[in-house]
Amino acid sequence: MFAVFEDRNKQYRVQEGDTLLLDFNETAEAGASLVFDRVLFVGRGDAGGSAVGVPYVKGASVRATVVEHERGPKLIVGKFRRRKNYRRKNGHRQSLTRVRIESIQG
Repeated sequence: MFAVFEDRNKQYRVQEGDTLLLDFNETAEAGASLVFDRVLFVGRGDAGGSAVGVPYVKGASVRATVVEHERGPKLIVGKFRRRKNYRRKNGHRQSLTRVRIESIQG
């Protein structure tokens, strides 16, 4: 069974047991349980039918556990204007939350 859910305007396709990186969730601590109720699609694999939401599937939810908070890779952001002696270099690391999908209710 798999599901497509929405979290803060981003969509994720998951199965039970998957781990994925979400945008940083400051309210969730490591070990906390999260429930995503904005499920767009639930697929039941070989067993048959699927449920497509309009826009969300009624009664469907994805339950996940927060594994840890981490930071993504460093991205270098550079600005440059030719012939103006203007150069700026900045780095950025995005804060992320790693979650493990425990169950899909559909």
